[in-house]
Amino acid sequence: MELFRNPNIDFLKYKWYFLAFSLIFSVAGILSMLLWHGVPMGVDFNGGTIVTVKFSHAPNYGAIRAALDRAGLQPKIQPFGPAYNNEVLLSLAERETSEAALDKGRNQIIEALQPQNAPADKKDLNNASALDLGEYLLKADPSHLGTDAQQRYTQIAQAITTFRDKSMNGVLNSVDQLNGVVPAEVTAAVQQGYYLSDFGVRNVDIVGPQVGKQLQSQARWAVVYSMLGMLVYLALRFEWIYGVAAVVACIHDTLITVGAFSLLNKEISLTVIAAILTLVGYSMNDTIVVFDRIRENIKLLRRESLTDIVNRSINQTLSRTVLTSGLTFMTVLSLYLFGGEVLNGFSLALVIGIIIGTYSSIFIASPMLVAYQDWKLSRNAGAATPPTDARRGKMKANA
Repeated sequence: MELFRNPNIDFLKYKWYFLAFSLIFSVAGILSMLLWHGVPMGVDFNGGTIVTVKFSHAPNYGAIRAALDRAGLQPKIQPFGPAYNNEVLLSLAERETSEAALDKGRNQIIEALQPQNAPADKKDLNNASALDLGEYLLKADPSHLGTDAQQRYTQIAQAITTFRDKSMNGVLNSVDQLNGVVPAEVTAAVQQGYYLSDFGVRNVDIVGPQVGKQLQSQARWAVVYSMLGMLVYLALRFEWIYGVAAVVACIHDTLITVGAFSLLNKEISLTVIAAILTLVGYSMNDTIVVFDRIRENIKLLRRESLTDIVNRSINQTLSRTVLTSGLTFMTVLSLYLFGGEVLNGFSLALVIGIIIGTYSSIFIASPMLVAYQDWKLSRNAGAATPPTDARRGKMKANA
Protein backbone atom coordinates (compact mmCIF):
# COMPACT_ATOMS: atom_id res chain seq x y z
CA MET A 1 0.00 0.00 0.00
CA GLU A 2 1.34 3.43 -0.98
CA LEU A 3 0.10 6.64 0.57
CA PHE A 4 2.21 8.80 -1.72
CA ARG A 5 2.64 8.22 -5.42
CA ASN A 6 6.07 9.29 -6.65
CA PRO A 7 6.78 11.92 -3.97
CA ASN A 8 9.62 14.30 -4.71
CA ILE A 9 10.29 16.22 -1.51
CA ASP A 10 13.68 17.81 -0.95
CA PHE A 11 14.10 16.61 2.64
CA LEU A 12 17.73 17.63 2.97
CA LYS A 13 16.74 21.18 2.14
CA TYR A 14 15.12 21.42 5.59
CA LYS A 15 17.79 19.58 7.53
CA TRP A 16 19.07 22.70 9.27
CA TYR A 17 15.62 23.51 10.68
CA PHE A 18 15.36 20.06 12.24
CA LEU A 19 18.94 20.14 13.44
CA ALA A 20 18.14 23.42 15.18
CA PHE A 21 15.03 21.82 16.68
CA SER A 22 17.09 18.89 17.96
CA LEU A 23 19.77 21.21 19.31
CA ILE A 24 17.23 23.31 21.23
CA PHE A 25 15.51 20.33 22.83
CA SER A 26 18.77 18.52 23.52
CA VAL A 27 20.28 21.55 25.24
CA ALA A 28 17.05 22.15 27.20
CA GLY A 29 17.04 18.54 28.35
CA ILE A 30 20.71 18.64 29.34
CA LEU A 31 20.22 21.89 31.27
CA SER A 32 17.22 20.38 33.05
CA MET A 33 19.21 17.28 33.98
CA LEU A 34 22.20 19.32 35.18
CA LEU A 35 20.60 22.38 36.77
CA TRP A 36 16.86 21.95 37.37
CA HIS A 37 15.20 18.59 37.94
CA GLY A 38 18.14 16.27 37.39
CA VAL A 39 17.34 12.79 36.12
CA PRO A 40 14.16 11.98 38.12
CA MET A 41 14.84 8.35 39.01
CA GLY A 42 11.94 6.43 40.52
CA VAL A 43 11.93 4.21 43.58
CA ASP A 44 13.13 1.32 41.40
CA PHE A 45 16.52 3.05 41.16
CA ASN A 46 16.76 5.23 44.28
CA GLY A 47 15.32 2.78 46.77
CA GLY A 48 12.36 3.49 49.03
CA THR A 49 8.87 2.42 49.97
CA ILE A 50 5.84 2.60 47.70
CA VAL A 51 2.45 2.65 49.43
CA THR A 52 -0.86 2.37 47.58
CA VAL A 53 -3.78 3.95 49.46
CA LYS A 54 -7.46 3.49 48.56
CA PHE A 55 -10.00 6.16 49.59
CA SER A 56 -13.75 5.85 49.93
CA HIS A 57 -14.16 9.17 48.09
CA ALA A 58 -12.24 11.28 45.59
CA PRO A 59 -8.94 12.02 47.35
CA ASN A 60 -8.16 15.58 48.39
CA TYR A 61 -4.50 15.87 47.45
CA GLY A 62 -4.03 19.13 49.33
CA ALA A 63 -5.35 17.59 52.56
CA ILE A 64 -3.24 14.46 52.02
CA ARG A 65 -0.12 16.55 51.46
CA ALA A 66 -0.82 18.65 54.56
CA ALA A 67 -1.38 15.58 56.76
CA LEU A 68 1.80 13.88 55.55
CA ASP A 69 3.85 17.07 55.89
CA ARG A 70 2.70 17.39 59.51
CA ALA A 71 4.02 13.87 60.10
CA GLY A 72 7.35 14.84 58.51
CA LEU A 73 7.07 12.30 55.69
CA GLN A 74 7.02 14.48 52.56
CA PRO A 75 6.48 11.64 50.06
CA LYS A 76 5.81 11.96 46.36
CA ILE A 77 2.06 11.84 45.77
CA GLN A 78 0.44 10.81 42.51
CA PRO A 79 -2.87 9.35 41.38
CA PHE A 80 -2.89 5.63 40.70
CA GLY A 81 -5.16 3.88 38.22
CA PRO A 82 -8.48 5.23 36.92
CA ALA A 83 -9.88 8.26 38.72
CA TYR A 84 -12.99 6.38 39.85
CA ASN A 85 -10.82 3.96 41.88
CA ASN A 86 -9.83 6.80 44.24
CA GLU A 87 -6.34 5.37 44.70
CA VAL A 88 -3.15 7.29 45.47
CA LEU A 89 0.49 6.21 45.17
CA LEU A 90 2.84 7.47 47.88
CA SER A 91 6.63 7.12 47.55
CA LEU A 92 8.68 7.32 50.75
CA ALA A 93 12.46 7.68 50.76
CA GLU A 94 12.82 4.78 53.20
CA ARG A 95 16.29 3.26 53.12
CA GLU A 96 15.68 0.18 55.24
CA THR A 97 15.18 -3.19 53.58
CA SER A 98 13.88 -5.39 56.41
CA GLU A 99 10.37 -6.64 57.04
CA ALA A 100 10.12 -4.00 59.74
CA ALA A 101 10.57 -1.32 57.08
CA LEU A 102 7.42 -2.52 55.32
CA ASP A 103 5.38 -2.16 58.51
CA LYS A 104 7.10 1.10 59.35
CA GLY A 105 6.17 2.77 56.05
CA ARG A 106 2.63 1.40 56.26
CA ASN A 107 2.13 2.54 59.86
CA GLN A 108 3.56 5.99 59.15
CA ILE A 109 1.03 6.53 56.39
CA ILE A 110 -1.87 5.20 58.48
CA GLU A 111 -1.01 7.38 61.48
CA ALA A 112 -0.57 10.48 59.31
CA LEU A 113 -3.89 10.08 57.49
CA GLN A 114 -6.03 9.19 60.51
CA PRO A 115 -8.72 11.80 61.24
CA GLN A 116 -7.98 13.97 64.25
CA ASN A 117 -11.31 13.04 65.85
CA ALA A 118 -10.65 9.28 65.63
CA PRO A 119 -11.69 7.49 68.87
CA ALA A 120 -8.63 6.63 70.93
CA ASP A 121 -10.16 3.45 72.40
CA LYS A 122 -10.93 1.86 69.02
CA LYS A 123 -8.88 0.55 66.11
CA ASP A 124 -9.32 1.26 62.41
CA LEU A 125 -11.12 -1.65 60.73
CA ASN A 126 -10.12 -0.55 57.20
CA ASN A 127 -6.45 -0.93 58.12
CA ALA A 128 -6.68 -3.85 60.54
CA SER A 129 -4.86 -7.08 59.73
CA ALA A 130 -6.51 -10.48 59.96
CA LEU A 131 -4.13 -11.38 62.79
CA ASP A 132 -5.06 -8.38 64.96
CA LEU A 133 -8.74 -8.83 64.22
CA GLY A 134 -8.59 -12.53 65.09
CA GLU A 135 -6.87 -11.79 68.42
CA TYR A 136 -9.52 -9.20 69.27
CA LEU A 137 -12.39 -11.59 68.49
CA LEU A 138 -10.76 -14.38 70.48
CA LYS A 139 -10.50 -12.09 73.49
CA ALA A 140 -14.06 -10.76 73.12
CA ASP A 141 -15.48 -14.22 72.23
CA PRO A 142 -18.84 -12.85 70.96
CA SER A 143 -20.04 -16.29 69.78
CA HIS A 144 -19.06 -18.04 73.02
CA LEU A 145 -17.14 -20.75 71.24
CA GLY A 146 -15.52 -23.69 72.95
CA THR A 147 -12.22 -25.43 72.38
CA ASP A 148 -12.00 -24.48 68.68
CA ALA A 149 -12.47 -20.76 69.35
CA GLN A 150 -9.03 -19.72 68.10
CA GLN A 151 -9.35 -21.55 64.79
CA ARG A 152 -12.91 -20.35 64.26
CA TYR A 153 -12.16 -16.68 65.02
CA THR A 154 -9.10 -16.81 62.80
CA GLN A 155 -11.35 -17.97 59.95
CA ILE A 156 -13.90 -15.23 60.72
CA ALA A 157 -11.20 -12.55 60.81
CA GLN A 158 -9.87 -13.79 57.49
CA ALA A 159 -13.38 -13.68 56.02
CA ILE A 160 -13.79 -10.06 57.14
CA THR A 161 -10.49 -8.86 55.67
CA THR A 162 -11.04 -10.83 52.46
CA PHE A 163 -14.51 -9.29 52.05
CA ARG A 164 -13.05 -5.84 52.72
CA ASP A 165 -10.12 -6.21 50.33
CA LYS A 166 -11.74 -8.21 47.52
CA SER A 167 -15.42 -7.32 47.50
CA MET A 168 -15.17 -3.74 48.81
CA ASN A 169 -11.83 -2.87 47.14
CA GLY A 170 -10.08 -2.27 50.44
CA VAL A 171 -12.46 0.18 52.13
CA LEU A 172 -15.63 -0.50 54.12
CA ASN A 173 -18.13 2.35 54.37
CA SER A 174 -20.16 0.81 57.19
CA VAL A 175 -19.73 -2.06 59.63
CA ASP A 176 -23.24 -3.14 58.64
CA GLN A 177 -21.77 -4.26 55.32
CA LEU A 178 -20.45 -7.30 57.23
CA ASN A 179 -24.00 -8.56 57.76
CA GLY A 180 -24.32 -11.85 55.95
CA VAL A 181 -20.55 -12.26 55.84
CA VAL A 182 -20.09 -13.09 59.52
CA PRO A 183 -22.56 -13.82 62.34
CA ALA A 184 -24.52 -10.87 63.72
CA GLU A 185 -22.89 -11.10 67.17
CA VAL A 186 -19.45 -10.82 65.52
CA THR A 187 -20.55 -7.72 63.63
CA ALA A 188 -21.74 -6.18 66.90
CA ALA A 189 -18.44 -7.00 68.60
CA VAL A 190 -16.47 -5.51 65.73
CA GLN A 191 -18.56 -2.34 65.93
CA GLN A 192 -17.72 -1.98 69.62
CA GLY A 193 -13.97 -2.31 69.15
CA TYR A 194 -13.38 -0.76 65.72
CA TYR A 195 -14.21 2.38 63.78
CA LEU A 196 -14.00 3.05 60.03
CA SER A 197 -11.59 5.54 58.50
CA ASP A 198 -12.14 6.78 54.94
CA PHE A 199 -9.03 5.05 53.55
CA GLY A 200 -7.22 1.74 53.49
CA VAL A 201 -3.60 0.89 52.70
CA ARG A 202 -3.79 -1.56 49.82
CA ASN A 203 -0.19 -2.47 49.14
CA VAL A 204 3.35 -1.76 50.36
CA ASP A 205 6.49 -2.45 48.31
CA ILE A 206 10.07 -1.68 49.20
CA VAL A 207 13.25 -1.41 47.13
CA GLY A 208 16.59 -1.26 48.95
CA PRO A 209 19.19 1.39 47.99
CA GLN A 210 21.74 -1.26 47.02
CA VAL A 211 19.25 -2.91 44.68
CA GLY A 212 18.37 0.51 43.27
CA LYS A 213 22.01 1.33 42.48
CA GLN A 214 22.48 -2.05 40.87
CA LEU A 215 19.40 -1.47 38.70
CA GLN A 216 20.76 1.95 37.68
CA SER A 217 24.03 0.40 36.54
CA GLN A 218 22.31 -2.43 34.70
CA ALA A 219 19.94 -0.01 32.94
CA ARG A 220 22.82 2.17 31.71
CA TRP A 221 24.80 -0.79 30.44
CA ALA A 222 21.73 -2.28 28.76
CA VAL A 223 21.35 0.88 26.66
CA VAL A 224 25.09 1.12 25.94
CA TYR A 225 25.44 -2.54 24.94
CA SER A 226 22.40 -2.37 22.67
CA MET A 227 23.86 0.61 20.79
CA LEU A 228 27.32 -0.96 20.52
CA GLY A 229 25.81 -4.15 19.16
CA MET A 230 23.90 -2.22 16.51
CA LEU A 231 27.02 -0.22 15.63
CA VAL A 232 28.98 -3.42 15.00
CA TYR A 233 26.15 -4.93 12.95
CA LEU A 234 25.75 -1.88 10.72
CA ALA A 235 29.50 -1.50 10.28
CA LEU A 236 29.66 -5.10 9.01
CA ARG A 237 26.39 -5.01 7.07
CA PHE A 238 26.95 -1.64 5.40
CA GLU A 239 29.95 0.56 6.17
CA TRP A 240 31.24 2.05 9.41
CA ILE A 241 29.84 5.53 8.67
CA TYR A 242 26.36 4.02 8.40
CA GLY A 243 26.75 2.50 11.86
CA VAL A 244 28.05 5.74 13.34
CA ALA A 245 25.18 7.74 11.81
CA ALA A 246 22.56 5.27 13.09
CA VAL A 247 24.03 5.17 16.60
CA VAL A 248 24.29 8.98 16.75
CA ALA A 249 20.60 9.14 15.78
CA CYS A 250 19.75 6.65 18.56
CA ILE A 251 21.76 8.64 21.11
CA HIS A 252 19.92 11.74 19.90
CA ASP A 253 16.55 9.99 20.39
CA THR A 254 17.48 8.74 23.85
CA LEU A 255 18.83 12.11 24.96
CA ILE A 256 15.69 13.98 23.90
CA THR A 257 13.40 11.37 25.50
CA VAL A 258 15.25 11.40 28.84
CA GLY A 259 15.48 15.19 28.63
CA ALA A 260 11.70 15.39 28.13
CA PHE A 261 11.18 13.31 31.28
CA SER A 262 13.49 15.66 33.17
CA LEU A 263 11.72 18.77 31.85
CA LEU A 264 8.33 17.27 32.80
CA ASN A 265 9.78 16.01 36.12
CA LYS A 266 8.42 12.53 35.36
CA GLU A 267 10.03 9.63 37.18
CA ILE A 268 12.08 7.14 35.20
CA SER A 269 11.23 3.59 36.26
CA LEU A 270 12.19 0.17 34.96
CA THR A 271 9.26 0.26 32.55
CA VAL A 272 10.55 3.56 31.12
CA ILE A 273 13.97 1.96 30.57
CA ALA A 274 12.19 -0.87 28.75
CA ALA A 275 10.47 1.73 26.57
CA ILE A 276 13.79 3.47 25.83
CA LEU A 277 15.33 0.16 24.74
CA THR A 278 12.25 -0.44 22.59
CA LEU A 279 12.51 2.92 20.88
CA VAL A 280 16.26 2.40 20.31
CA GLY A 281 15.43 -0.75 18.36
CA TYR A 282 12.50 0.93 16.60
CA SER A 283 14.56 3.95 15.55
CA MET A 284 17.42 1.73 14.40
CA ASN A 285 15.05 -0.38 12.30
CA ASP A 286 13.58 2.71 10.64
CA THR A 287 17.08 4.02 9.93
CA ILE A 288 18.23 0.71 8.43
CA VAL A 289 15.30 0.72 5.99
CA VAL A 290 16.34 4.14 4.68
CA PHE A 291 20.04 3.20 4.62
CA ASP A 292 19.35 -0.01 2.71
CA ARG A 293 17.52 1.93 0.02
CA ILE A 294 20.38 4.46 -0.14
CA ARG A 295 22.87 1.65 -0.61
CA GLU A 296 20.81 0.14 -3.44
CA ASN A 297 20.37 3.48 -5.19
CA ILE A 298 24.09 4.28 -4.99
CA LYS A 299 24.69 1.24 -7.21
CA LEU A 300 21.86 2.09 -9.62
CA LEU A 301 22.20 5.88 -9.86
CA ARG A 302 25.93 6.30 -10.28
CA ARG A 303 25.64 9.59 -12.15
CA GLU A 304 23.66 11.37 -9.46
CA SER A 305 25.06 13.17 -6.45
CA LEU A 306 24.76 11.61 -3.02
CA THR A 307 22.37 14.38 -1.93
CA ASP A 308 19.96 13.46 -4.73
CA ILE A 309 20.34 9.77 -3.98
CA VAL A 310 19.55 10.29 -0.30
CA ASN A 311 16.51 12.44 -1.11
CA ARG A 312 15.25 9.89 -3.62
CA SER A 313 15.73 7.05 -1.13
CA ILE A 314 13.82 8.86 1.62
CA ASN A 315 10.97 9.61 -0.80
CA GLN A 316 10.83 5.98 -1.90
CA THR A 317 10.49 4.76 1.68
CA LEU A 318 8.15 7.58 2.75
CA SER A 319 4.91 5.58 2.47
CA ARG A 320 6.37 2.73 4.50
CA THR A 321 7.66 5.16 7.14
CA VAL A 322 4.34 6.99 7.51
CA LEU A 323 2.32 3.76 7.65
CA THR A 324 4.45 1.95 10.21
CA SER A 325 5.25 4.97 12.36
CA GLY A 326 1.71 6.33 12.14
CA LEU A 327 0.03 3.09 13.18
CA THR A 328 2.55 2.50 15.96
CA PHE A 329 2.10 6.06 17.19
CA MET A 330 -1.69 5.67 17.30
CA THR A 331 -1.28 2.49 19.35
CA VAL A 332 1.08 3.96 21.95
CA LEU A 333 -0.96 7.18 22.11
CA SER A 334 -4.03 5.10 22.99
CA LEU A 335 -1.94 3.28 25.57
CA TYR A 336 -0.87 6.62 27.04
CA LEU A 337 -4.40 8.03 27.15
CA PHE A 338 -6.24 4.93 28.38
CA GLY A 339 -3.56 2.62 29.79
CA GLY A 340 -3.71 3.91 33.35
CA GLU A 341 -1.05 5.12 35.75
CA VAL A 342 1.02 1.93 35.71
CA LEU A 343 1.77 2.24 31.99
CA ASN A 344 1.90 6.05 31.90
CA GLY A 345 5.69 6.42 31.93
CA PHE A 346 6.21 3.53 29.52
CA SER A 347 3.71 4.82 26.98
CA LEU A 348 4.88 8.45 27.29
CA ALA A 349 8.45 7.39 26.49
CA LEU A 350 7.20 5.54 23.41
CA VAL A 351 5.03 8.46 22.26
CA ILE A 352 8.01 10.82 22.45
CA GLY A 353 10.46 8.26 21.08
CA ILE A 354 8.44 7.29 18.01
CA ILE A 355 8.05 10.92 16.95
CA ILE A 356 11.73 11.70 17.52
CA GLY A 357 12.94 8.37 16.15
CA THR A 358 11.02 8.73 12.89
CA TYR A 359 12.30 12.17 12.04
CA SER A 360 15.85 11.42 13.21
CA SER A 361 16.11 8.67 10.59
CA ILE A 362 15.38 11.28 7.93
CA PHE A 363 16.86 14.50 9.29
CA ILE A 364 19.71 13.31 11.54
CA ALA A 365 21.10 9.99 10.30
CA SER A 366 20.75 10.55 6.55
CA PRO A 367 22.33 14.03 6.46
CA MET A 368 25.32 12.61 8.34
CA LEU A 369 26.12 10.43 5.31
CA VAL A 370 26.12 13.48 3.04
CA ALA A 371 28.13 15.52 5.55
CA TYR A 372 30.71 12.75 5.81
CA GLN A 373 31.00 12.46 2.03
CA ASP A 374 31.35 16.24 1.64
CA TRP A 375 34.07 16.27 4.28
CA LYS A 376 35.82 13.36 2.61
CA LEU A 377 35.73 15.07 -0.78
CA SER A 378 36.99 18.38 0.61
CA ARG A 379 39.85 16.59 2.37
CA ASN A 380 40.85 14.87 -0.85
CA ALA A 381 40.31 17.96 -3.00
CA GLY A 382 44.03 18.33 -3.63
CA ALA A 383 44.51 14.67 -4.49
CA ALA A 384 44.40 13.30 -7.99
CA THR A 385 40.78 12.24 -7.95
CA PRO A 386 38.85 11.87 -11.22
CA PRO A 387 36.36 14.74 -11.56
CA THR A 388 33.56 12.35 -12.36
CA ASP A 389 33.90 10.70 -8.98
CA ALA A 390 33.61 14.04 -7.18
CA ARG A 391 30.58 15.01 -9.22
CA ARG A 392 28.86 11.73 -8.57
CA GLY A 393 29.51 11.88 -4.82
CA LYS A 394 29.96 8.15 -4.95
CA MET A 395 30.13 6.28 -1.63
CA LYS A 396 31.41 2.78 -1.14
CA ALA A 397 28.84 0.20 -0.07
CA ASN A 398 29.25 -3.52 0.52
CA ALA A 399 26.99 -5.88 -1.35
